[in-house]
Amino acid sequence: MKSVLNRRDFIAAGAALAGAMMLPAFAATRQKVRLGMIGTGMRGQVLLQELLRRDDVEVVALCDIEPIMLGKALAQVAKFDKPKPKTFGEDRDPQAYKRMLDAAALDGVIIATPWEWHAPMAIAAMQAKIPVGCEVVAGVTLQDHWDVLNTQLQTKTPYMLLENVCFRRDVMAVLQMVRAGVFGELVHLQGGYQHDLRAVKFNSGDPAKPYGGGVEYGAKGWSEARWRTEHSVRRNGELYPSHGIGPCAMYTNINRGNRFTRINSFATKARGLHDYILKEGGANHPSAKTTFKLGDVVTTTLACENGETILLQHDTSLPRPYSLGFRVQGTDGLWMDVNHSIHIEGKSKPHQWDDFKPWQDKYDHPLWRKYEKQAEGAGHGGMDFFVIHAFVEALKAEAPMPIDIYDAVTWSAITPLSEQSIAQNFQTLDFPDFTNGAWKSRKPIFAFDDRY
Repeated sequence: MKSVLNRRDFIAAGAALAGAMMLPAFAATRQKVRLGMIGTGMRGQVLLQELLRRDDVEVVALCDIEPIMLGKALAQVAKFDKPKPKTFGEDRDPQAYKRMLDAAALDGVIIATPWEWHAPMAIAAMQAKIPVGCEVVAGVTLQDHWDVLNTQLQTKTPYMLLENVCFRRDVMAVLQMVRAGVFGELVHLQGGYQHDLRAVKFNSGDPAKPYGGGVEYGAKGWSEARWRTEHSVRRNGELYPSHGIGPCAMYTNINRGNRFTRINSFATKARGLHDYILKEGGANHPSAKTTFKLGDVVTTTLACENGETILLQHDTSLPRPYSLGFRVQGTDGLWMDVNHSIHIEGKSKPHQWDDFKPWQDKYDHPLWRKYEKQAEGAGHGGMDFFVIHAFVEALKAEAPMPIDIYDAVTWSAITPLSEQSIAQNFQTLDFPDFTNGAWKSRKPIFAFDDRY
């Protein structure tokens, strides 16, 4: 299936999607849902705020094995004047989440823990028939992804990957433009995670100062420095793919008429984290003896069944401004987010960029127009409102998740596959078909509708 649709097909697809909302399957709408949360650290607290802002959510259980973070989460609940939830993990038992899943009558659970816990926690929740909203990533090893997928298929328990960038305002406007055929037929896309995380991966170990201020990590660090930095020590690959690949996969209808077929990755030498330690802590600091495996810039290329290529870059160890580096290029023009620019043949002056803002305003997604006020003050420029909103509304309507299990494992499996490619001298690998051929008949999501 081509990525471009003519206007008649676009309108027909929208009508079909709207009609689907009228089917009996979506009629059983609950007014409220009872949710639990596993992981109340820095990210968990951001998501918790979005849950507490809602009148249709009751947060009835919280689990964390770090008492300081659990206490901060309870303070958030009290600030919103909501009933105190049951708590689990004060005894620092790593298996406390299982007691929460057994003890609390939950309509869903949010998982916002370190990466290595995502797969086992999601599997346990789905086995308990509790729908899952899981922070990125879905798993660490390739086997993790197959295990999560197989559990979901066996239990039929809803699973959503909480990838917030899919709900970024410009990203959603570009989705509208892609579906309307503004770029013509898509040919090449780019994205990535280009974010200076040196002050996230190292700190002083002081809970009051989670970012920077020192070069401790692991047991001596705090927050993400306690667990995330270790991945840079022992792994070399595209460690955080979903921010970049999520929107690109939506644009190209991955798992819905298209699929990834091949992947390869290249990594540069590793210098940035070591240099940061020397600058901030000195050559005599114990952390200066650490050898980092993660290349400073990892470049991954994906080939698609329908002929597109997608390039991802992971760049978190060097000084740089934040950018996801999106580029959507087709036979009629392209959009790039780095310079907020667009060029459309026949609309733009030859060989000149236009400012993207007028185009974004024209194709602004209906969800943003509808919920702009509610999203004010939400994390990541409002994106966190929308990703939580999507999960909650799908739960209430007992409807399919907009970012489903196939999306989750396909996007997230880029990490272990990129590690394998780099370890095998940058070899190009076949990309697994997690849908087992179902991608051929699954229909594209033409736009997130008002339900989400």
